[in-house]
Amino acid sequence: MIGKTRRVEESAEFEDFAYSRGQRLFRTALLLCGDWHLAEDLTQVTLAKLFAAWPKVRRADNQDAYARGTLVRSYLSHRRLRRSGERPALGELPEGTAPGDDPALRVTLLAALAELQPRDRAVLVLRYWEDRSVEETAAELGVSAGAVRAQSLRALGRLRAVLGPEAAEHLTRS
Repeated sequence: MIGKTRRVEESAEFEDFAYSRGQRLFRTALLLCGDWHLAEDLTQVTLAKLFAAWPKVRRADNQDAYARGTLVRSYLSHRRLRRSGERPALGELPEGTAPGDDPALRVTLLAALAELQPRDRAVLVLRYWEDRSVEETAAELGVSAGAVRAQSLRALGRLRAVLGPEAAEHLTRS
C-alpha cells in the first residue's frame, strides 16, 4: 500500500511538472526543429523520457536543465537518425515564439535558424534564445565550455551569413 501511494504521489508531481513546463519545452523544440508537428513529437518523447526517469529527475538540482538537456539530446538524436532529406517550409508561425516586436524579423530569424546544422542551432537556441550561460549550455550538450564558446562564435557567423547584412545588424554581438 505504501509503494502504491508513493507512485501516485510521484505521478501527481510529474503531472504538475509536465503541465508547468510543457509549453516552454515545446517552444524550445519548435525553435530547434522549425516544424510544429516534430516539435510536438519531440516534446512528447522528452516528457515520456522524463516520466520514465522521474525518481532521478525529481532529485536533480535543476529539473528544468535536466528537461532541456533531454529535449536537446532527443532533437540531435532525431536529426542523426532522420532518413529523409526533406526540410519543412516555415509557414504560419505561432504567436510569441520569438523575442522582439518585428514579425518580419522573427520569420527571417526562424528561417535562417532552419538552415543551420542541428548542433549550431542547438547552441544558439540554448545560449541566446533560452539565455543559458556557457556552462549550462555545455552541461546540456555534454561538451566543454570552450567548445560552446567556439561553436557559438562559428554558429553566429553562419547565422549572420545566412541572414545577410541588413538582418544581421539586429543580432546581439557576442
